[in-house]
Amino acid sequence: MLKRVVLITGLALTPFIASCTSVGYYLDAIDGHVSLINKRQDVTSLLAQEGLAPELRAKLILSQRARDFATRELQLPDNDSYRTYADLGRDYAVWNVIATEEFSVKGRTWCFPFTGCVSYRGYFNRDDAEAYAAKLSGRGYDTFVSGALAYSTLGWFDDPLLSTMLHRPEGSLVGVIIHELAHQVVYVKGNSAFNEAFATVVEREGVRRWFEQKGDAAAYAAYLLQRERKEAFFAMVNETRKRLHALYALPIDSEEKRQRKQALLQALTSAEYQTYKATWDGYTGFDGWMGRELNNAHLALIATYNRWVPALQALLDTLDGDLEAFYREARAIGTLRPEAQNLRLASLLDRGERDRDTAKLTAEAEADT
Repeated sequence: MLKRVVLITGLALTPFIASCTSVGYYLDAIDGHVSLINKRQDVTSLLAQEGLAPELRAKLILSQRARDFATRELQLPDNDSYRTYADLGRDYAVWNVIATEEFSVKGRTWCFPFTGCVSYRGYFNRDDAEAYAAKLSGRGYDTFVSGALAYSTLGWFDDPLLSTMLHRPEGSLVGVIIHELAHQVVYVKGNSAFNEAFATVVEREGVRRWFEQKGDAAAYAAYLLQRERKEAFFAMVNETRKRLHALYALPIDSEEKRQRKQALLQALTSAEYQTYKATWDGYTGFDGWMGRELNNAHLALIATYNRWVPALQALLDTLDGDLEAFYREARAIGTLRPEAQNLRLASLLDRGERDRDTAKLTAEAEADT
């Protein structure tokens, strides 16, 4: 029996069943979910097949080792999620529509029972997502359609591994399985930024322990390098987001805001990005994203997924990496009122920054002596 459907994308959470949604949207979501579930095949049975493609076999074996590791070492749910496999025959599991007003960097939200308000609306069909985005654009919104590789239902169903998840290096594949399982442990209704930050911190700690247990320092170094580049990229984009936020608060006319907005976005895609890219030894992984015609919605998406990561990382650090205690603390934050949640996270962020400053000063003092 279908209870509810929620999409968690690598980066998102997108609820589909709600009284405020149109009947057509509701039915399309049910159809898309059932179609995906019907594609599931048991991984153990697949691995027993002699004709299985070697690359797929290797990825499935890795996924099952990571799945066992997640429960055994990280205290993540012991269920049948990611014990089956579904070949979707497409590039993404879902497509999310993100929207902002023309002079705002805050994403529009859609509200649903069970999950609360979230800053995106998901579709199983790309054309449907593009059509909805075009409708919002016609109303004056900045919009962005983002494809997502991963799919989860927060434990309401036994979620399958998807073909869209497997085309990634070891650290990223292990990470996405851990990330999606983490959403089953803690989910705060109506706080997408918190939910994504929590899962990201668990993912990072899990991948660190995975490679530490394997003794594969080189693979972990490659994972960390990619993460560092991503963090630098996000920081760069968020600086532009802050400048736009300040611009939109100015008492100037709309046309001048429009011109200055485009100038800031152009500076991001040209000079600023090229400066960062020059330090990446030829890495071009963000060229596709930066090659788009950027708007507020692109920046809002990145902000949603990264806002509270440093705060929750600081919390885990203060607990000396004790994940069970971390889960308890995260759940406790989730019981607070929304304003109190943000205040608590802000205090953790401040503490983390102070601790990093202290560590830096200590290291410098030790170096001087």
